Amino acid sequence: MPHILAERLSIAFPLYHVGARSLKKRLLANSPLRLRTDENDRVVVAALNELDFNIRSGERVALVGQNGAGKTTLLRTMAGVYEPVAGRLEVVGRIGSLIDPSAGMDPDATGRENIILRGLFRGMDDKQSAEMAVEVGAFSGLGEFLDVPIRTYSAGMSVRLSFAVATLMQPEVLLMDEWFSAGDADFMARAQQRLEELVQKAEILVLASHSMEIVRAWCTRAIRLQGGRIIDDGPVERVTANM
Repeated sequence: MPHILAERLSIAFPLYHVGARSLKKRLLANSPLRLRTDENDRVVVAALNELDFNIRSGERVALVGQNGAGKTTLLRTMAGVYEPVAGRLEVVGRIGSLIDPSAGMDPDATGRENIILRGLFRGMDDKQSAEMAVEVGAFSGLGEFLDVPIRTYSAGMSVRLSFAVATLMQPEVLLMDEWFSAGDADFMARAQQRLEELVQKAEILVLASHSMEIVRAWCTRAIRLQGGRIIDDGPVERVTANM
């Protein structure tokens, strides 16, 4: 059964080029909660600090909080981008990530080549990857531009390609950093329908968002982060009441 379990989960990033003792002392004095030294005497940012939560199948969970609270860091940790420095995180289920849809795209390769490479990375064979390229091309509406390098694409074309590739999946655990809202009106209508189908079919949704309208429409539970810590966890209506 798909689930996400965190036990005293902590993430920290080292700050390089902070070697002078006086600078270390000044930094630590000015930010005692998020900065500390590790066992190697490096100054590190405590991005997430001892998080405990359990997300079960069927739950729709919003990560809320101000910029820098740790929402995107937590999503990326769930996606396997970051490794915990302490505690543990268990994610069971096939993961689909809409954190940065354009990540991994080669700007010198064509749109079609990027789609095929993404398919091969997902474990598809050549035939399946080629079929995926046809489907992505039709959905994105890129036409002949599918066979030119994506560095020549406009911002809108890049968004359409990235979204079409990223949503051509059916995950059990769907991780999203903000609700998709870019592109022309025609594409947005098709994108909205696909996104809603993706969310409805996922066993678990974890959505980081600043839009309380989106959060209240799609989520039933909210985890509120502040300074890398959980300060509230419960029904969306209560947790977001004063946001």
